[in-house]
Amino acid sequence: MNNFADRLLEAVERKRSHVVLGLDPDFDLMPPDVQALAPDGVSAGTEAVAECFRAFLSDLLGALSDVVVAVKPQLAYFEALGSTGYRLYEEMVAEARSLGYLVIADAKRGDIGSTAEAYARAHLDLVGADAVTVNPWFGTDGLEPFLRRARDEGKGLFVLVKTSNPSSAEIQDLVTVSGDLVHERVADLVLRWSDGTYGASGYSSVGAVVGGTHPGQAQMLRGLLPGIPLLVPGYGAQGATAEDIGGVFDARGTGAVVNSSRAILYAYRTSGGHWLAAARAEAELMRAALWAVGSRGR
Repeated sequence: MNNFADRLLEAVERKRSHVVLGLDPDFDLMPPDVQALAPDGVSAGTEAVAECFRAFLSDLLGALSDVVVAVKPQLAYFEALGSTGYRLYEEMVAEARSLGYLVIADAKRGDIGSTAEAYARAHLDLVGADAVTVNPWFGTDGLEPFLRRARDEGKGLFVLVKTSNPSSAEIQDLVTVSGDLVHERVADLVLRWSDGTYGASGYSSVGAVVGGTHPGQAQMLRGLLPGIPLLVPGYGAQGATAEDIGGVFDARGTGAVVNSSRAILYAYRTSGGHWLAAARAEAELMRAALWAVGSRGR
């Protein structure tokens, strides 16, 4: 099974889960026993902090592989440690894939064609992520290296269409000369870019990022993007609930995966108990809530 969308939807059905775990390691939020690996904190240097991140993320990956369909390493948290962090990112991608996770590199890359080719080669070819998030601001030639890998190699990409942050409206909700909003125009382009990337599931390996913090717009975009898998941020710490997100699923209760980062990673901070058990409990609650909402269409 080579097509990314086929692999993603198969994992959703097999694990009965829509959950994506965002890997956003933040030393200040780590449990005390993990922080103790670098007793001097961030002043201990990047190697010591990376060791904390490695221990934290490895334990989580080992504990959640039956609950979570994909992980989404946020590159910023790794790049903040320089070359040490980038090596850790490479290690976490390899470890996650060895445990059966799909890996979505949250890189939000986009540039002119030659630079986009370098980004695509870095994250999809060399690091080995299954998919990557991309910024559509440069248009078709800025995405062609990613699209070619989706068409020819079964890789995936998620195009930023409507992001979850409050000020996304400043640009993404502007009205174009045709009367469409900017994010609606980008959705139209996603459909065009999806040509030649559909799998046996009827879904494309070209997906869209659609924030769950904008429920009405998310539901509208689900209607505008048949056959396009949606990656939905905003659940948990950003405030979106399973009920808010229900509109992103298709009539079969599939077609979308939902990311949670801080709410799972640092669940111990609100629920108490051991941090690993708290993370698993939060992931299981999220899986059950989303599956129940999605099942209404099954």
